[in-house]
Amino acid sequence: MNNNLQQSMLEAIEKELQHQVARLDQPRSRQFHEMLTYHMGWTGEGAGSHAAGKRIRPLLTLLVVVASNSSGGDDAYWLRAVSSAAAIELIHNFSLVHDDIQDNSVMRRGRSTVWAKWGAPMAINVGDALFVIANQAILDLAKYYPAEIVVKAAGILNENCLDLTRGQYLDMSYEKRKDLSVDDYWPMIGGKTSALLSSCTHIGALLGYANESKQESYRLFGYHLGRAFQVQDDILGIWGDETVTGKSAASDLVEGKNSLPILFALEKNGEFAKRWREGPITGKDVLKVSALLEDEGARDYAEKMSEVETQKALGYLKQADPRGEAGETMLGLANKLLKRNQ
Repeated sequence: MNNNLQQSMLEAIEKELQHQVARLDQPRSRQFHEMLTYHMGWTGEGAGSHAAGKRIRPLLTLLVVVASNSSGGDDAYWLRAVSSAAAIELIHNFSLVHDDIQDNSVMRRGRSTVWAKWGAPMAINVGDALFVIANQAILDLAKYYPAEIVVKAAGILNENCLDLTRGQYLDMSYEKRKDLSVDDYWPMIGGKTSALLSSCTHIGALLGYANESKQESYRLFGYHLGRAFQVQDDILGIWGDETVTGKSAASDLVEGKNSLPILFALEKNGEFAKRWREGPITGKDVLKVSALLEDEGARDYAEKMSEVETQKALGYLKQADPRGEAGETMLGLANKLLKRNQ
């Protein structure tokens, strides 16, 4: 039963995303439209569900709409909110296109990135288009919701989008710094990872006509879900199983990423910190360096913080008191995100 609801939502999300992106499907901008459909995973070599990604954010949005709606609306009530779910996914994808340029990444989900295929100037324009279409999509809520709700939803989305850019700024500005601490980590991931997930749960609760208190509980559920998810991602980026995570476990160390385990060990100022400051980690150093991190307690600390954030997220979800099938599905989705296999 839960899978049926989830599948129905995912199908509606994909249809709405295609409808929104089709704004560019005009004779003089057909190739531009193709660039967007390629990035979204619908066209080009390797197109399909793997190239599209999991659509977790829009799915979470719609599940909250249903789980927070106490008025007992009809079974397809969530369809009225599907443009907001599309808007959030489009913002996520705008950030990915620009991230790939900023990180000089030539591959995403096993395919060439937009900038690698068409050049950075075109890719910047693709990201910009996704951002604009997201803002058009959120305004489409006006077909079903009063203006004050639509304006509030758009405000939430744009405020969190600004937080997303703040987090990206911090991430990039940290790259050359040697004086970072754990305290510098949380504001960065609060923007890069948590902001958009809190948009999902906050906007979902707003569109489900939850009261202010429940909206806040849902918002904090999404925010701490993002924090827990990012810490787990940091753990997997050093000690994860490549066959499960799909990326090299060496990547975070080789790339010099300022992840939580690394910042914790740098504060310890032990053997790991000494090696880190000597210069870049190479592939042959990874096993030794990751063992140093583990010996100095970095993995245990990160796992502890992941558990702390997980419990906060689940605590706020319990406060929100999600109802029915959607609530069960959402809890399952949260557990899947928070308890990924290593």
